[in-house]
Amino acid sequence: MFDMKSFRGLAAAAALLASTLAWATPADDMRKAVEFDDANTAQKLLARGVDPNLVDAKGNPMLIVALREKSLKVANALIRAKNIDFDKTNAAGETPLMMASLQNEIDMVKLMVDQMEVEINKTGWTPLHYAATNGNNEIVKFLVDHAAYIDAESPNGTTPLMMAARGGHIETVKLLLDEGADMRLKNQQGMTVIDFAERYHQAEIADGLKSRWQKLYPQAPQGSQAPRKGWN
Repeated sequence: MFDMKSFRGLAAAAALLASTLAWATPADDMRKAVEFDDANTAQKLLARGVDPNLVDAKGNPMLIVALREKSLKVANALIRAKNIDFDKTNAAGETPLMMASLQNEIDMVKLMVDQMEVEINKTGWTPLHYAATNGNNEIVKFLVDHAAYIDAESPNGTTPLMMAARGGHIETVKLLLDEGADMRLKNQQGMTVIDFAERYHQAEIADGLKSRWQKLYPQAPQGSQAPRKGWN
């Protein structure tokens, strides 16, 4: 016997499914591809002309999300995508190269810099700051070797060397100093790299910096009493 109630139930379910599918967007599909590191789906979407610069609900470009979430297969596809915008940032002002540097993804950094010719230097926080923050020495060296400005200043004047000291990354501090980082610089709060090391309880780094300072600038005061940028 024909069951009208069942028919209506099936019709309602079909309508709901159709509605759900209708609301699915390329951004949703790409987001899922990023979530599951599904490069095959990502490449199909890109081949269909889906914009590689789509953002998620919070305004994060998909490439930055992929790098942050370690979805490296999708990140690789997006990096190679036509019309990808490497200058597109998230709400924090972070670029894909900055995120890759923070996450210690050297292969992604090399792909962007060597093959895609992404600009390393920028105003404010830079990829070098981010690599130094987490003590990613291989990336620090790579960026410096590719003309990263070693004394780049954040919006408040903080340098990569200061961030390395803050994080307790003694080998990164040594690397940056050996590559020519200037330990005499101050940020806008008047803090030198020695001050950073002391404030964040990095005693071994602070002692090493003080020893180096005495050898290089025996007549100059240390820490917050040090001269401003440009002193000789």
